[in-house]
Amino acid sequence: MNNENADVRSLSLSKADKDYLKKLVQWSITTYFEGAHTLDDKAVPKPQNKLLTQELGAFVTLKKNDTLRGCIGNVVGQGPLYLTVARMARAAAFEDPRFPQVSESEFAELSVEISIMGPITICPDTNRIEIGIHGLIIRHGAYSGLLLPQVAKEWHWDRKTFLEQTCIKAGLKPNMWEHPSTKIYWFEAYVF
Repeated sequence: MNNENADVRSLSLSKADKDYLKKLVQWSITTYFEGAHTLDDKAVPKPQNKLLTQELGAFVTLKKNDTLRGCIGNVVGQGPLYLTVARMARAAAFEDPRFPQVSESEFAELSVEISIMGPITICPDTNRIEIGIHGLIIRHGAYSGLLLPQVAKEWHWDRKTFLEQTCIKAGLKPNMWEHPSTKIYWFEAYVF
């Protein structure tokens, strides 16, 4: 697992760039409600900033009253960032298996958070994990779980709890992060 991007937290996105991506999420979901169930890449509004055409991974998180309502993403880039955001918006609204599909009437009540993914590398030392800075991916055999950096901060977890909760997300016992054959990856994200 590797992603050769520069430090993602140093991205210089303007307010206009962030507004564009948030409006893109709204556009993507709204056009689905209007009957365009297949996302036509050519119809997606293009960004003015070329930075948003870089191949970067991204997650789109939907919340209702500060409670998770859907969250889907690509860990690594699979095409231009703006297209990834448009696709993940629809996936978060209509394909997150933990929730029913978002209805048109509730869509106005949802808030949007976008996380642009940075490089993913093996965590060299779990004692170096910083809450609110690092996200985690834990893999053991066929099991894998990912938690974004902001999750541990939102839940006021310490490092050990963050590792345990990432194991639980993977379908593993909480202490499996200590198993010698478990792989622990870390990454940073630009979140807005």
